[in-house]
Amino acid sequence: MKTKLLCGKSVDVGLLVLTSFFACIEKLCSIMNQVSVEKDWVVVVADNHTSSLRTMNAQMRRIDLLCKLLGPLSIALIDGISTETAIIFNFTMNVCSVIIEYHAIARVYYEVPALQANKCDGHSPDMTARGLPRASFGRLNGLGQRLKFVAKKSGDDMRLYVRHRAFLPSFAGALLYLTVLSFGGQMVTYLLSTGYSAAEIGIARTLSVAFEVLATWVAPWLMELIGPVRAGLWMSSWQVSMLAMGTAIFWAYQDQPWLSATGLVGGTTLSRVGLRGFDLCTQIIVQEDVEAENRGAFSSVEAAWQNAFELLSYASTIAFFRPEQFRWPSLLSVTAVAAASAAYTLFVYLRRGHLLHLKALGKLSCIPVRSRQGNEERVIARITSETDI
Repeated sequence: MKTKLLCGKSVDVGLLVLTSFFACIEKLCSIMNQVSVEKDWVVVVADNHTSSLRTMNAQMRRIDLLCKLLGPLSIALIDGISTETAIIFNFTMNVCSVIIEYHAIARVYYEVPALQANKCDGHSPDMTARGLPRASFGRLNGLGQRLKFVAKKSGDDMRLYVRHRAFLPSFAGALLYLTVLSFGGQMVTYLLSTGYSAAEIGIARTLSVAFEVLATWVAPWLMELIGPVRAGLWMSSWQVSMLAMGTAIFWAYQDQPWLSATGLVGGTTLSRVGLRGFDLCTQIIVQEDVEAENRGAFSSVEAAWQNAFELLSYASTIAFFRPEQFRWPSLLSVTAVAAASAAYTLFVYLRRGHLLHLKALGKLSCIPVRSRQGNEERVIARITSETDI
């Protein structure tokens, strides 16, 4: 009997390890797909039309957000009936989505000839634009040489990323992944501990996604009005303001857990407009500034930073795992968002030379001053003329 129990437990552990391994492979493929389609293909398909690029980015983000809302919601409803049925439905839905996704990607690839063109501009057909051998990795012998090649390639890509003119907006966007204020597992667990019900959390999460979808209309309109650089500054400021307000309420009412959590929920929900709007603005800037031959390497390093900061957000709740300690991960999240906003503000200043239109404000403020000066000059001239008489 004990032997059967041990064997059964070993099988369960083995299946869990195998499932986790496949999940890691799926995550890696998902990142590669995102880097290829969202960061590179969409720019090629838009064919340097800024308005088309903004529209496509907004529509893709809108579809992504709606899928993230409707997918878990449908699974949760089915899970209320039967967990096994929910698992089978989830597996079936994923298999069907892979088939549809592969067909859509293949169709776009073959219908847009520009996607099949070589982006490298090197003089030799065997060399890339940065002088790296095109097939040298396959000719390397030994694990040590291959690891050395990968390390050198990673170092070159990192230097390209850090020295690029689009580094600051890209890094600012990646820094936003260092957060627990996103209605993910960490924040949901804390809300449950404060007395929130699953239904209340579902409503709050739905409102959050609604604000995120709203940002896919607000951000393109704002970019059309004032440009992506200034629009990103506005969106970043909105996000920081809302999170700071929510966190202030959260800290001020620590003795009332439900009220403090409500303040955090409100600030987080309202900040989603700024988050998604800022994401669309930085995405446009990176897509327009990064050269075609460097777009893959740049976006890969950007994705690496995003995942690194996301791991740090999980590490923060590992270190502060008690519900009453959640204020420290939340403070870290707000600090990270403020740092991202500061980095982007520096980028705006370096790119435009100023943050506000001081000259325009100066012209407006000078209008009454000039009128007063004109009146004074006329009065002095009248006094002088009367004295002469």
